[in-house]
Amino acid sequence: MQNNPYTWIEQALSTINRANWYRSVKTIESLPGAIIKIEGKQLINFASNDYLGLAGDERLIAAAIEATKEFGTGSTGSRLLTGHREIHQELEQEISKLKQTEAALVFSSGYLANIGVISSVVSQRDLILSDKYNHSSLKNGAILSGAKIVEYSHNNIQDLTNKLEQERENYRRSLIITDSIFSMDGDLCKLPLLLDLAEKYNSMLLVDEAHATGVFGINGGGCVEHFNCTGKELIQIGTLSKALGSLGGYVAGSKKLIEFLRNRAPSWIYTTGLTPGDTAAALTAIKILKKEPERRFKLWQNVETLRNLLETENQLFCRGKKISNYESPIICFPLKNAAEALEVGEKLKQVGIFAPAIRPPTVNTSRIRISLMATHETTHLQKLVATLINFNK
Repeated sequence: MQNNPYTWIEQALSTINRANWYRSVKTIESLPGAIIKIEGKQLINFASNDYLGLAGDERLIAAAIEATKEFGTGSTGSRLLTGHREIHQELEQEISKLKQTEAALVFSSGYLANIGVISSVVSQRDLILSDKYNHSSLKNGAILSGAKIVEYSHNNIQDLTNKLEQERENYRRSLIITDSIFSMDGDLCKLPLLLDLAEKYNSMLLVDEAHATGVFGINGGGCVEHFNCTGKELIQIGTLSKALGSLGGYVAGSKKLIEFLRNRAPSWIYTTGLTPGDTAAALTAIKILKKEPERRFKLWQNVETLRNLLETENQLFCRGKKISNYESPIICFPLKNAAEALEVGEKLKQVGIFAPAIRPPTVNTSRIRISLMATHETTHLQKLVATLINFNK
């Protein structure tokens, strides 16, 4: 028997290092934006989820300051005790309008929203069908629920159909869970087909709109709006920390669903409410989203510009591997292994581009993930493409 029960930690770290999976933080020394400062150097930022460039917007900052002055720095308790403020309710009303649902409920993070909702609507007698590429929060919510978990091949409707046919009748309730935009690949779920399957097999459907809220749909309502599925009965999860430039998560759906979750979702009941500052910033972001659709249009213009630049320069391949689709502002450049991804990420940084390596276990295959923002300029995109050309020579 070993004398120190913590010696395994050093061994585990050694294994992580050998696999080139070791991670460390990078300190951002500036406001969020298309240009950031790291280690005193100005870099073009292609690693942010701040799709509309709102995280550094003066109006969000001012709203957060005013709310903090009025209500304090923290909510001080659970929303059911001392943590509820009028602006929480205002934000929930604005989210339900944006998502065109009966009601909404704000959580202190998107991760908390997913684990709380999933573990509340299903349990040991139930079935979960989960896309293989789902976000960690969806997968961990499924584990916490205690339900039987069956993974289906990524975006494979036939595989999902087969598994529903095999498993559904053996369980009380069924829940299909999926990201609407897959964060590490940038592709979209096949929402209309998923809704058809949910109806056919008497299954609930939960979609995580984290990377779609504010980005997709004619009003920025997400993929549900994009696919003209507004009004369909399903559970919509999302975050306030990406296109909306703040912090927190939400669930949107029927009044009965929201009422149930207020009484049953442990990650809402037993945690401190979202801070007044974050709440006010998110509320302001939704108002800007409605008033300034040009932000969203500019984001999609940048997606189109990058696609045209890459196609013009015949850069559909990066080091022999085909780059991902252009369905969203997330574009991935697959690489052979973690070591190569680290090498490319460092070379990008040397020429003034911040797009760090994405490696296992976050993803199955290593890559550089490019995330576009409305505040990127054409010159930023041109520099990215020119750098990739040099990599392929």
